[in-house]
Formats: sequence, structure tokens, C-alpha cells
Amino acid sequence: MTDLPARLRQQIAGAIGADRPDRLGVAVSGGSDSLALLTLLNDWRATGGPDLHAVTVDHGLRPEAAEEARMVGSLCEGWTIPHTTLHWTDWDGTGNLPDAARRARYRLMAEWAMDTGIPAIAVAHTADDQAETFLMRLSRAAGLDGLSAMAPRWQQGGITFLRPVLNAAREDLREVLRARGITWADDPTNADPAYERVRARQVLETLAPLGIEAATLAEVAGNLVDARHVIDGQVAFAARNAARIEAGDVLVDRTALARIEPEITRRLLQKAILWISGADYPPRGLALKRLMRAIDAGDSATLHGCRFVTRAESLRITREEQAVAGITACPGELWDGRWRLAGPETQGAFVAALGENGLRHCPDRRNSALPAASLRASPAVWQGQTLLAAPLAGLENGWTAELVRRENHDFAALISH
Repeated sequence: MTDLPARLRQQIAGAIGADRPDRLGVAVSGGSDSLALLTLLNDWRATGGPDLHAVTVDHGLRPEAAEEARMVGSLCEGWTIPHTTLHWTDWDGTGNLPDAARRARYRLMAEWAMDTGIPAIAVAHTADDQAETFLMRLSRAAGLDGLSAMAPRWQQGGITFLRPVLNAAREDLREVLRARGITWADDPTNADPAYERVRARQVLETLAPLGIEAATLAEVAGNLVDARHVIDGQVAFAARNAARIEAGDVLVDRTALARIEPEITRRLLQKAILWISGADYPPRGLALKRLMRAIDAGDSATLHGCRFVTRAESLRITREEQAVAGITACPGELWDGRWRLAGPETQGAFVAALGENGLRHCPDRRNSALPAASLRASPAVWQGQTLLAAPLAGLENGWTAELVRRENHDFAALISH
């Protein structure tokens, strides 16, 4: 076991890559995986690795969490690693708690990193997490995307999140801690079968005699990633040949669409929907199949905050007016997650959807390439009930509308690459 830490450090350095940041955030909960990641990164720091800044999120859901955060802070102090504890305080008590807590955790960490000038954060997902996730998704009859391995890195809130121990076994990480005499906290929910992940962990133990272990399932998930990359290439090829972007809308040539395999069409539509709506998840399979049948029949439809207008030769995918009703932003801020409007400084000005009422006050709207349905859902500048500008509808008055790429959902990049 003497070479285990060196092997894991090499794995971590390889996963982070040659373009490693000078300053790296580390998400540390106090559990074994994240403490081992911090330990190994601290070893690397001593031999030329990046400066470290540890961050712990206390969701306020367990009384032990505050003490665990203090324990992490004490360890960091001994290693001269800055440590910050973030607190989640805005849960409204509704919805899926684990999912809400996960979203809050990454949002808080991304905001913290952006405020402190840290470009990347390492999180301690392991091969065991990979295998457990595989089983959980398998129970929901997930397809290729759902069963594929976790991404080794992704972007959120302008920050790169890294999974440098994704191929490491949890037991190996714990062995590193035992050898150093470092204790870790055990979240009691990790032994509660009421949680799906705990049940998946128990199933893995049952499957082990058959040779179906965490490493096996993690390898299968990795193989599926290779297959997904091939299909993604076909989707990109289809998008370049059948689709184009027009002021935030996606226009698809129906003749070209008819020559594409249904699975490629499904994925192309899915990517367009995510880019336009900004949703975290695509629509469910049955809903997407109904949409595809409607398009084949020449019918128009709405789905997932998008409107699909079918014509003889084209399919236009645009934002649904109802989905943006009530969304507001200050000038210069992102509106609906992808539009930024800039213009003369005007007291009380705000950005909201143009709507039918605003459209009536745009005399040059017919010169726009966009149809009325698209314009009604487009961004406009208001001062109270007074329309100041609607750049996409030909009413500029010194204002511009910039289409900003969405993180992880960039249909424009799909077409241009």
C-alpha cells in the first residue's frame, strides 16, 4: 500500500490536466472521500501543485454538520489551507430535498469561487459514486445518456468543477486516511435504506460475488460514454446540415430532418430545447415522442417552455411567451438566462418580455425576420408600463440585445463546430 498515495496523486494530476489553475478550490464535507482528496491535493501542493482553498457547505439539515465543518476547518488550519463554510438558508420546504440541496451546494460554491477569484473546484466523486449512480438510473430504465459515466469536468456559474478521483475506489481513499491517522465523519443518512443511494450501495454488495463490482460498473459507464460521443458527432453533423439560428430561434429544414434517423432527430430537438429553455433537464421521453409525432404530422405544439411552429418546409423552435411572463432583469444583467440588453442609462428601466401589448407599439416589427410569436417572447426594455425599446422587433432607441451562450447547453456551438 506504500505506493497508493503516489498512484492516486498521479491520477489526480492527470485528471486536472496540464492547464491546472494556480488556485484550486476543494469541496470538503468532512466525509472520507473529500478529506482524502484534500489530503492528496495537499501532498501535491507541497511538490508544486496549486494553492488550495477548501470550502464546506452546511445545508442546515443535520445538527452534526456544523461540527463537521469546524473539524474540516481545524484540519485546514493545521495545513495552512484557507477554509470557508457556506450556509444554505433559502430552502422553502417543498420539492425534492436531496436534489434541492445538491443544486444549492453547487450554486453556493460557484458564487463563492467567483467572488474569491478561484477558477475551479475539485469535488470527490469516486468510482463507487459512479457505480451507485449507474444502478439508480438503471432502475429508472435510463437510456444511453443516463447510464453513461459522470463527466470528469463541467461548467457552472462561470466556474469549472473537476472530479479528479472519479476512477478511484472509496476504500483506497479511506486507506490513505487510515495510514495518516485522519478520522472522518460518517453521515448517518449514508446507512439509511430510505435513501435510494444507500439501497444501491447495498445492491452492489450483493452483486459482488458475481464479479459485478463498483469498478466493473464504472468501466461499463465509461464504455457508454464512448458510444455517446459517436452519437453526439452524428447529432452535430445533422445540426450543421439541417438547422440554423435566427435571433435566438432555431430553424430546422423539415426536408433534411426527414432524412435523419429518429434517434438523431430526438437528440437534436432535445439540445435545441435545452438551449432555448435553459432547463436543467430535457423533457421526458414520452413527451418528446409526442412532439416528434406532431412535427411529422405538420402540427404546431408547445413543450418545456418552447413553442414549435411547423410549416411546410421548416420547423421553428422559439421561446414560449407564457414561459417568460413575469421574468425581469436589470439592464446589463442576463434575462431568461441568455439575453443581455444594454443602452442609455435610464432610471427605473427593466427588461421583461415584449408581449402582445408591447408588440403593438413596435411600428417596424414587420421588418424583423422573426414572427410575432417569437417577438412576443423576446426581451424588451420597460419603464413602468411604458415600452422604451425592443431591439429584436425593430424598436432600438439606442438599445442592443446580445445573445449570450448558455453553459453546457450551447446549440450555436453545436452548429458552428
